Amino acid sequence: MTEPLLPPAALPERRKLLIFGLMAFGQFMALLDIQIVAASLNSIQAGLSAGPDEIAWVQTAYLMAEIVMIPLAAFLSQAISTRWLFTASAALFTLSSLMCGLAWDINSMIAFRAIQGFVGGAMVPTVFATGYALFEGPRRAMIPAILGMVSTLAPTLGPSVGGWVTEVASWRWLFFMNIIPGVAVATLLPLLGKIDAAQPTMLKRIDWLHVAALAVFLGGLQYVLEEGPRHEWFGDVGVATAAWLSVVGAVVFFERSFFSTMPVLKLTPFRRPTFVMACVLNLVIGFGLYSATYLTPVFLGRVRGYSSLEIGTTVFVAGLTMAFAAPLAARLSQKIDLRILITAGFSLFATGLWLFSYIGPEWGFWQLFAPQAVRGFAILLCIVPAVGMALNGVAAAELRYASGLFNLMRNLGGAIGIAVVNTWLQDFGRAHALRIGEAMADNAQAAGEALSALAAHAGELTPDPAMALQMARAQFSGVVGRNALTLAFDDTFRLMAWVFFLALLIVPFCRPAPLSEPGPDAGH
Repeated sequence: MTEPLLPPAALPERRKLLIFGLMAFGQFMALLDIQIVAASLNSIQAGLSAGPDEIAWVQTAYLMAEIVMIPLAAFLSQAISTRWLFTASAALFTLSSLMCGLAWDINSMIAFRAIQGFVGGAMVPTVFATGYALFEGPRRAMIPAILGMVSTLAPTLGPSVGGWVTEVASWRWLFFMNIIPGVAVATLLPLLGKIDAAQPTMLKRIDWLHVAALAVFLGGLQYVLEEGPRHEWFGDVGVATAAWLSVVGAVVFFERSFFSTMPVLKLTPFRRPTFVMACVLNLVIGFGLYSATYLTPVFLGRVRGYSSLEIGTTVFVAGLTMAFAAPLAARLSQKIDLRILITAGFSLFATGLWLFSYIGPEWGFWQLFAPQAVRGFAILLCIVPAVGMALNGVAAAELRYASGLFNLMRNLGGAIGIAVVNTWLQDFGRAHALRIGEAMADNAQAAGEALSALAAHAGELTPDPAMALQMARAQFSGVVGRNALTLAFDDTFRLMAWVFFLALLIVPFCRPAPLSEPGPDAGH
């Protein structure tokens, strides 16, 4: 006879901590790799002889694949068990990381990054559900803080880690560095024993149309959000086609969600109003977290001309303050109303973004220190109560699906945010360049004197007057472009701050369940 399977909460304490620690580390690896290439795309582009449009797919492919897998993880963890899903994900993530490091051209890199994102996506929501199943009482209260820190710290540290690794080794080590920890996770987790039982018969009855519709819906949406800002949105045939496919996929997906006998994603957690509002708040959190993490390296690279290492060193501040905020967020989440905590978090995060809205073309490490520190400290005060609102009191049977949907919202918010801020930057940049041009036309004499001074300075470098004038015009144009782009960053950060202020309007309507409330099916 086989030994009866103990409930997850009844496992020995040391084993529970080891299981949770390994899974949280695996989640950290998967989330770190979203942004680890952000500060090193120029190096990867040169190494693979890729074009500017092609290199963007190194991130896009990962995000598209990951966002499809996250909601599928709940079904797969029931079908093959949490232990074997996570082990397979860690093993395939390690193998695909190796292949990314060995990529021979941009096409092979894109293919391996898509595989890496897809298998890595299974590790993200699984940890949340497992943590809530393993622990009870005060230890469960630590789950939102620990996983909130992992969820926010990993993508924030990505550019810093990536910039440093690229500078001291090469861009290929961004992927090779996953191999040893990946092998460790994939080897040790199966040895720690079962967490839950597999239900392989679910695989025989899987609704493949639902799977396909989910992939088309989310994959198409991610493509539109990633490629839209670069290709004038629906004026591009590819973006418009992806949008139509996404709409068709969404219609089929929701039809199958309600009427399939074996849906791959259950939407039943949305019956709880507080869960819905927590997901909306998490969407906004993803919007702010990923957009701010994306914008800061872009500013430092395009306006300041920083190297990968300089960018990584500068943006490290936000990650450092997150680590200080984690224990405070964990303690406060047990002592005060989660709505008060998340109000403080959103207000502080909005303040950090507002401080960014005064950014100047000469801003560097010290000027960016306070805005980044405030933003980094605030994000844990946002996500810890959001996790608690979403998952406290959820029935055990729905915990996997609730975790998948909640994590999907954060990633979706990030995708929407990056697309929106890119569009804002382009539109505001053009508008400010036009205004600067009009101002120079109104003060033609002063502009002419400035150009003459630059030409005189360039004349010291070349004896050809025509070449000196051309150099002066290029330098003058560069100054105008930098200032217009900087003003566009100011406007973009200001609008992002308003998004967080407006999100506070729904907080009073949330009714978080007590931490001790296990949910109606917790004992089954």
